[in-house]
Amino acid sequence: MAEFTQNSLNSSILPSLIQFVMAIPETYKAFRRTTGELPRTISPSTEQLPRELGPHDVLVKIHAVSLNFRDVAMLHGRYPAEAIDQGIPCSDAAAEVAAIGSAVKDFSIGDRVSVVFDPSNVTGCEDEPPSGLGGDVEGVLREYAVFEDNYVVQVPQHLSWEEITTLPCAGVTAWTALDGLKAKKPRSALLQGTGGVSMFCLLICLAAGIRPIITSSSDRKLQDIQKLGSDVRTINYKTVSDQAAEVSRLTDGKGVDFVINNTGPGSIPQDISFLRRRGGVISLVGFLAGLNGDWQPAALMALMAKFAKLQGIAVGSKEDFVDLNRFLAEKKVSLAPLIDRVFTFDESPAAFDYLYSGSHVGKVIIKVQD
Repeated sequence: MAEFTQNSLNSSILPSLIQFVMAIPETYKAFRRTTGELPRTISPSTEQLPRELGPHDVLVKIHAVSLNFRDVAMLHGRYPAEAIDQGIPCSDAAAEVAAIGSAVKDFSIGDRVSVVFDPSNVTGCEDEPPSGLGGDVEGVLREYAVFEDNYVVQVPQHLSWEEITTLPCAGVTAWTALDGLKAKKPRSALLQGTGGVSMFCLLICLAAGIRPIITSSSDRKLQDIQKLGSDVRTINYKTVSDQAAEVSRLTDGKGVDFVINNTGPGSIPQDISFLRRRGGVISLVGFLAGLNGDWQPAALMALMAKFAKLQGIAVGSKEDFVDLNRFLAEKKVSLAPLIDRVFTFDESPAAFDYLYSGSHVGKVIIKVQD
């Protein structure tokens, strides 16, 4: 183990470094999941900060955290992949490098960073089983955390702390669901719902010149979303009886290049009907309507007939994260429209309840500290 250090240490910086190290607290505040009967909640805890770092460790000061449906689904017994324990929840953080191990070369104290959602997924080609911050790996709803430098990512400098929190899960999921915009001249995308991934997809589409069509059961939400750009098209799935016909109308009979499925397998047969005649993509990114689905052979034949692709998306790799950040920096994309509401750190349980209520449009943020 190595003491907290900078990349180089010499006599000219030693006094300020000593002062900085002394400023790092021995303990910090966090929230942990409770145990017991469903639904569970989160409660505050005091954690010990290690006084030494490994050579490749990065200590980060967390400024803000954003919530995903996954975080509240665990408390309500609706998340299928990971067992509930008393771990620290949440995967998406905006952070500042507070100290680094002796072998860290790519980061300096004060850098604005975030952390990859799945520490086992750096290139997308690893053989290790998937994992996830806030699940089987301790999450980021805390004031400080230590991560290996390979899991830390530089973020676009034009973004606020609140905007940065939208990147690790919603942002990377949106980016990979849109195939990193590798499709040839994509024209349009259908986005289900107004949660964080759909809203992030919408902003990517607008920046890339792709027409987004977004669905909701709330006319109020759809009216607010239309203000984001003249190319945004909307469908109220409660009042539009034939959504396939409406999608065809909105795309001049061509269909969409992408369907971002937030609801689960039950809607996939309908998703196929939204796609263009050849080569469209359905990205399965969520399960808001549950995991049940009645697949008929006709749906699979329709998928084949359209030369379409159905892909499962579980966020993405560190390389996807880096590519997303490069796109956002190049296009100077503002992510402020993604942010629905900001809670204080002490209000974290209320933030979880608010997200679970479904009242939000975009991301729910917890401001941890200045």
